[in-house]
Amino acid sequence: MLPHDPLSRVLTIDLDKRRYEIQERPELFEAGLGGAGAAIRLLEETCPKGADPMGPDNPIIFAVGPLVGLFPIASKTVAMFKSPHTGNLGESHAGGRSAVAIRMAGYGAIVIRGRSASPVYLAIEDGMVHFRDASALWGVRSSYTVGSVIRQREGGSGLRTIMRIGRAGEQGVSYACVITETYRHFGRLGLGAVFGSKLLKGIVVSGQRAIPVADRRAYRETYDAIFDAATRSPLMLKYHELGTPMNVLPLNEIGGLPTRNLQQARFEHAESISGERLAEQYLGRRVACAHCPVACVHLAALRIPYPPQPYFYKTLMLGYDYEPIYALGTMLGISDVSGMLQLMDEVEVLGLDAMSAGVVLAWATEALERGLISERETDGLALAWGDAVTYREAALKIVAQPTDFYRALARGVDHAASIYGGSEFALAFGGNEMPGYHTGPAGHINFLTGARHSHLDSAGYSLDQKAARSGKPLVAEETGRALLEEERWRQVLSSLVVCFFARGVYTPEVVTRALASAGFDLNGEALNRLGAEILRQKYAFKEREGFDLSQLRIPQRILETPSTLGQVDEAFIQQAIRAYGEGL
Repeated sequence: MLPHDPLSRVLTIDLDKRRYEIQERPELFEAGLGGAGAAIRLLEETCPKGADPMGPDNPIIFAVGPLVGLFPIASKTVAMFKSPHTGNLGESHAGGRSAVAIRMAGYGAIVIRGRSASPVYLAIEDGMVHFRDASALWGVRSSYTVGSVIRQREGGSGLRTIMRIGRAGEQGVSYACVITETYRHFGRLGLGAVFGSKLLKGIVVSGQRAIPVADRRAYRETYDAIFDAATRSPLMLKYHELGTPMNVLPLNEIGGLPTRNLQQARFEHAESISGERLAEQYLGRRVACAHCPVACVHLAALRIPYPPQPYFYKTLMLGYDYEPIYALGTMLGISDVSGMLQLMDEVEVLGLDAMSAGVVLAWATEALERGLISERETDGLALAWGDAVTYREAALKIVAQPTDFYRALARGVDHAASIYGGSEFALAFGGNEMPGYHTGPAGHINFLTGARHSHLDSAGYSLDQKAARSGKPLVAEETGRALLEEERWRQVLSSLVVCFFARGVYTPEVVTRALASAGFDLNGEALNRLGAEILRQKYAFKEREGFDLSQLRIPQRILETPSTLGQVDEAFIQQAIRAYGEGL
């Protein structure tokens, strides 16, 4: 690490005492690079064993990496905490401006501890932390409004990020998210609920520090090579043109698109809500994360009529990605684009994780169909596939929690099924609701074994699709080992912190060259060892908090509905999980 690099500084904020301190911790970043590698070490230091995820002992940690602010598509912030949703490791990544703002404010990591006595938001700027009264913002219905008010209240020099929660976080929904800027999120595993438990409504970070480089000429050459590779990549061009919704039609064609709570793996109306259809008829704007030339964030322009006044409309700009289309579209059988986008907007306003919310509503719809619950439990709502209006009302009730049933839904599908039945079609993996891929066994093993139980842990869906193209069947032990190897390397990328969409650009050779510019002397072998160690540390934390690979529940629905590779075999999954665990 270079001298005077702000990456080495850790800001610790105590909400109880309304104090803060700044420490130089270069060893965190030299041993763990930053991002996930630094965050897991800080989580081990600051989170006591058995801590209540909704209690003051549960810290919130934000960490960035050595390439942030220097190279393209290295613009993610890693958040770590103990998840109120799963009871073990909580890790969520967000783009936007958060990472660059944190580094330019002069920090490699921010640790937030304790619980405020009253609602508060934090303003972090120029080596200072201000504790702002947020009483007037607590209970405000729209997360958009909260962001707008904070933006107007705070000046700030340099680059700025605003993080905040909606009503879901205030109400302790275990899968509440944190919204950063307007269209990016710390989405999964309930960081919003942890904010809410601390009476922390939001955080503003701004700064304008310079970031040193070791060799300006070598830095410029490496930068140009990465930029050129990113902008010329056919995959990146596709992300720019269509965004992640480009996945809808290909997944539907191969029978890997979860539909109606995974009762099917193809959606007969997929074309209606495809990336192509949205781009042709609704695309209003493309947005990029800071320091990213790809601009994969797509916004739909949706005209909504004001009921009392004919020919008078308001236009909403709504972010849409593949995962919300899956969770709040195909998973609920919704083919009406306007209805789907308005449901996405409601979920955004409330501050819910879109994936978990969609899977929870899909489970509730099937439970109602099967007679496990009645409209008495749903507070009069007749949940039905394709009915976006009723699903919007249900999302509001998940946050308001007027009945025991909605209080159960607010804790996730596993919890609700443990009370009302239907665990065989409750689609959660390690307690986290299913992502949008039913491509075959490797994808589901990925969801079960990954440290975050996310499709982004080890990209198992890509192994399934390669097997489908080649016609060569997967082998259980080889699959487990391949997933482990991929996840180890992704620990390096999430420590830098590089967007996983650019994993084909940031090869070990490129990473080595880029790190040299930031003052790190690491070769490919050292990086691989580092990735393995970071993953081991994550699993040590998970196991400390009660996680056990051998006790994972496999949802029966994934064994019943044919995938891209046909019927998924439970014995195959178990064998692969054992191979994965033995390699840890």
